[in-house]
Amino acid sequence: MQNMMHCARRINNTTLKIIKMNLPYTLIKTKTQYNAYCKRVEVLLDKKPQTKITRDELELLTLLIEKYDEENNTLAEISDPVEVLKSLMDEANMKAVDLALVLNVSKGLVSDILNNKKGMSKEVIRKLAQYFKIRQEFFNPHLQKHENYSYTAKEKTQVAVAREPKAKYGKRN
Repeated sequence: MQNMMHCARRINNTTLKIIKMNLPYTLIKTKTQYNAYCKRVEVLLDKKPQTKITRDELELLTLLIEKYDEENNTLAEISDPVEVLKSLMDEANMKAVDLALVLNVSKGLVSDILNNKKGMSKEVIRKLAQYFKIRQEFFNPHLQKHENYSYTAKEKTQVAVAREPKAKYGKRN
């Protein structure tokens, strides 16, 4: 709790109020805890309308996630773009044929992309980012390495979800 108070003082009075509310959050120490906090952020981001308490909780979770990211360099090497795409498709209950319609490309091309036989073109990357409402950098490994790039809490959540094991695709560990 002492570390939390020190960390919270650096942010603002709102965060101090959150701590006084006894929310069940501590500094992140494990990957499991990190993933759980990322999932909670995703739930809170989808919650409409957002109350002041929800916004305060999001602010605290984002602070804790960012601190863990900095200390553990979790965003230094973003997951494989195909794995991110598969995770997004899974979350949206999409099949390859659905994605082909969204991208206006053949089912064969989508299959090749999902099986790492072909890379994603700039146009495909643009359409994916637009459709899933995330930045193009998630689908372009060259842009991911840009050192001045900062990810939003929702984008960090997508990375954490993409890194989790998924039985459906069998390749994630």
